[in-house]
Amino acid sequence: MANRRVSAFSVYRSLTAENGNGLSQQTDEHSNKMSQEKQKRSLHLSRRSKIIKRKQKYLKVKMESLVDIHIVNNAEILQRTNECAEKEPTGPHVKTKINGKRVRRIKKMKSKSKKAAALSNNLPTSCSTVKSAASSKAEFPSKTFQSKDSRPWTGPSLSILLRDLRHIQNSKERSDKLFEWLIAPVAPKKFFSDIWEKTPALIRRHNNNYYKGLFSSEDFDRILREDHVNFGVHLDVTSYFDGEKETHTPTGRALPVVVWDFYKNGCSLRLLNPQTFSGTVWNILSILQESFGSMVGANVYLTPPGNQGFAPHYDDIEAFVIQLEGKKSWRVYDPRSNEEILPNVSSRNFTQQEMGTPIMDTVLEAGDMLYFPRGFTHQATCTSEVHSLHVTLSTYQRNSWGDLLHKLFPGALDLAIEDDVEFREGLPLDYLEYMGVQNSEREDDPRRESFNKKIYNLMRKLLKYAPIDAAVDQKAKNYIHDCLPPVLTKEELACTVYSAPARWRDGGPRNVVLQIRGSTRIRMLRSNIGRLCGENGSILLYYTIENSRDYHKEEEKCIEIDPELADGVELLLCSYPQYIKVDSLPAGNLDDKISLAAALYEKGLLMTEYPLLPKRD
Repeated sequence: MANRRVSAFSVYRSLTAENGNGLSQQTDEHSNKMSQEKQKRSLHLSRRSKIIKRKQKYLKVKMESLVDIHIVNNAEILQRTNECAEKEPTGPHVKTKINGKRVRRIKKMKSKSKKAAALSNNLPTSCSTVKSAASSKAEFPSKTFQSKDSRPWTGPSLSILLRDLRHIQNSKERSDKLFEWLIAPVAPKKFFSDIWEKTPALIRRHNNNYYKGLFSSEDFDRILREDHVNFGVHLDVTSYFDGEKETHTPTGRALPVVVWDFYKNGCSLRLLNPQTFSGTVWNILSILQESFGSMVGANVYLTPPGNQGFAPHYDDIEAFVIQLEGKKSWRVYDPRSNEEILPNVSSRNFTQQEMGTPIMDTVLEAGDMLYFPRGFTHQATCTSEVHSLHVTLSTYQRNSWGDLLHKLFPGALDLAIEDDVEFREGLPLDYLEYMGVQNSEREDDPRRESFNKKIYNLMRKLLKYAPIDAAVDQKAKNYIHDCLPPVLTKEELACTVYSAPARWRDGGPRNVVLQIRGSTRIRMLRSNIGRLCGENGSILLYYTIENSRDYHKEEEKCIEIDPELADGVELLLCSYPQYIKVDSLPAGNLDDKISLAAALYEKGLLMTEYPLLPKRD
């Protein structure tokens, strides 16, 4: 019997039917799963929408209270808020569809939660700021606010911090990290935008050991016993009774028995430039000066219980008062006039009758810090229970636009007189008859108006001769002279001339010549180690490495640079902290490049990537 022919169409139909039955079963199963997922998702969204509403209400209250220098230390609440706002429903087979209104609500929630979290991270455990007459831009409250959270603020100890800073290669980053620790938990960005040069700020930490290791009364005693401290040079003895400040500073060496007798009789002790005697203070100041581009100095104040050493006054520096031991009561007053806002010179001693109402009246405890700008009058009294020891870090003395213009105008005038004949023309023959204070009331004299117009025209022409870069270099030259020499880390010492293996051995010097090659990689020692300046046709490199720990005890140090090698020095200064090969310096031939590197190395201004090996003798 012949086989029945099976058409291709019939086979296709049967396969389609089988696949259709299987597909329908799968579709039913999938639809059941989808419905279950939908139910779960709707329950999840309803619960989540209730949470979001509660969090919105919570954040609304908290954001409204931020005007009172709001401090939130409940980081876990804010973290849960962020997670709730940012988490989206997901699943292996689910594509989420969210309507536009809900998207806008979640975005709004995210922005609020992020703002609150940022403020929680940036503000201190207990931070006070005060609105002053000098701060028209910053919106600060009119009174001091304290947070309700009195938990201690903990951070790395000073010894651990300094150890960790050694591993940061860029000295500018090292400085920024130290300053961040100094004012923590206030963020540096917030400090410089809202507080710096505008208003006093109080940072409470409720942690007596925060600044432990910086300086102590035991260090004070050790310095008196072991170092040569002179009255009037390193130490002042003062008292303040019945509204009168008295100075009791004798002459000669400050011996412990004499100093502590003054202290027992109610006198306050001020140790000037403690960095001269304390390696820790020296290290901290030498690092911090790179954050400000200005010298950072310090004074230490030790006051017996219940006494005051100084009359009310204001200073010409930005002051960071760091309470190290005991307690001290501080009162800070607004500048009394526009002339006292950011002054260039310190004030005389004021009487109590001249003082108004303080904008800040607080007690600093160990671990706290008080900042106030120049021009804010202040006075401090030690509480009756215990002595007070604090250190005041100071910076930005004579570092204003006006101080830069002091450098700028003489140079501009010299150039204008040399270039423009109008500046060299003679004054009117009779100008003394109608100009000057004695003739100031002769306003109807047309000669006065003509004379004034001439002066104004010359002043306008003077601007095009302003040597701005040269004036900045002169400011930088002064800064380099003011700076403390750097405290070198072990790693830096190993790669500088200070660890060169030169020795006297077997009747003569050995290991004197070091192998600097074209392939040797070098860089400047620090970001602010030197500054190139042009003076009287010469190119000079001023540097800090040989400065004294005593302020201006040494004259400014510089070396003259050959004009053909100046580009090589400039490259080294501008490429910091990157290492560059000696043969890549734009400084003549290879011998010239090696000579330049060797000269800077022998001055201690640069370091190599690895310690140099001596040539065999």
